[in-house]
Amino acid sequence: MTPSARVSAAIEVLTDIGAHKRPASEALKHWGVTHRFAGSGDRAAIGNLVFDALRNRASSALVMGDDSPRAVLLRTLVTRWNQTPEEVAALADGGPHAPATLSEAELAGLKGAIPPDAPAYIRGDYPEWLAPAFERVFGARAAEEGAALAERAPVDLRANTLKANRDKVLKALRRFDAQPTPHAPHGVRIVHGPGAARSPHVEAEPGHGKGWYEVQDEASQLAVLLSGAAPKQQVLDLCAGAGGKTLALAAAMGNTGQLYAYDSDRLRLRPIFERLKRAGVRNVQVLPAAEQAGLAELEGKMDLVLVDAPCTGSGVWRRRPDAKWRLRPEVLETRLADQRTVLDQAAPLVKPGGRLAYVTCSVLPAENRDQVESFMARFPDFKLVPGRQLWERNLPGAAPASADGSEATLLMTPSSHGTDGFFVAVMERSV
Repeated sequence: MTPSARVSAAIEVLTDIGAHKRPASEALKHWGVTHRFAGSGDRAAIGNLVFDALRNRASSALVMGDDSPRAVLLRTLVTRWNQTPEEVAALADGGPHAPATLSEAELAGLKGAIPPDAPAYIRGDYPEWLAPAFERVFGARAAEEGAALAERAPVDLRANTLKANRDKVLKALRRFDAQPTPHAPHGVRIVHGPGAARSPHVEAEPGHGKGWYEVQDEASQLAVLLSGAAPKQQVLDLCAGAGGKTLALAAAMGNTGQLYAYDSDRLRLRPIFERLKRAGVRNVQVLPAAEQAGLAELEGKMDLVLVDAPCTGSGVWRRRPDAKWRLRPEVLETRLADQRTVLDQAAPLVKPGGRLAYVTCSVLPAENRDQVESFMARFPDFKLVPGRQLWERNLPGAAPASADGSEATLLMTPSSHGTDGFFVAVMERSV
């Protein structure tokens, strides 16, 4: 496909996303099925264009004076793909597979800039209805934090210390220019290239098949380490999903003790069995999904219960930029109710002197500190362990400041920490 045809295809996919209100990944898959002539390089470039356009939809629409898929996509070529307005005009030449020629208004928009007095939600490219939440958590840095959540994310990996160390993984992936992560001691990072560059398919590499590493954002790795999981403990991963944090917990425990994995959704839990086998994990018991009887037997026995709570996913907008525009207040309310339910479920499982680690991939205060304070009001025998103290206990180096200024909990963000947006609170139950 020509560059012009790729642009036309990306506009078509964006139009489909808006018309059918479906995730970008589904729209891209549908386009690929109905356009089988497109090669893998074409599909990757079109996908990058679509996701980049979604990342900066609000600011692009403002400058272009038009929120149509065409206007947003054309603007993306200038702001994200480093093309000049004249180069965009050359692509949009009205040919058989090219976008229609530019209007004078479109050319002016491509030459424009975001006004410095534009609202923070425009400069930060997040939904207007979330502006109060962003201002509350980030203050004057709301636009800066939002803009960082609109960047491309790197590929982060966790070296599986049950089979390999970080140096071994770095050597295996050196052709991708893999580097150590700044904070997580077992983390490896591969930076995504600009423009049409394809993200490396690290799960197709031999090292992944051998169980040397797992794809896991650095913040997620840090959340597990901050929970304080250690050898010979009794630990429960209450919202295990596909098992990413379960695997990290097993490694932190050195394959000793007893680690339980539970999830209320059978489909989410299903991939965990293959992952456990590949990683060489032997200390995990997978509890039957959605069956409460198995959990009841653990009441009052757990040294640690990790709650990776269902949330809006606002902290992972770098990876799923379409999700921020689909998020609605009613969805947030549903997630808040889910979080209260799972926290109430977790509390009695923690033994006296044990810990409950509450984790979300969200930056919204309602899902984070508000939820923790509400939980402690319902369960006054739980008290927060200060975030700095957790870091000093479990991680090397000086503890970074929380993005929300808290001393009691830790909020990690792309702007402040170079990670996905992740919130971590660890509470200890009194003896």
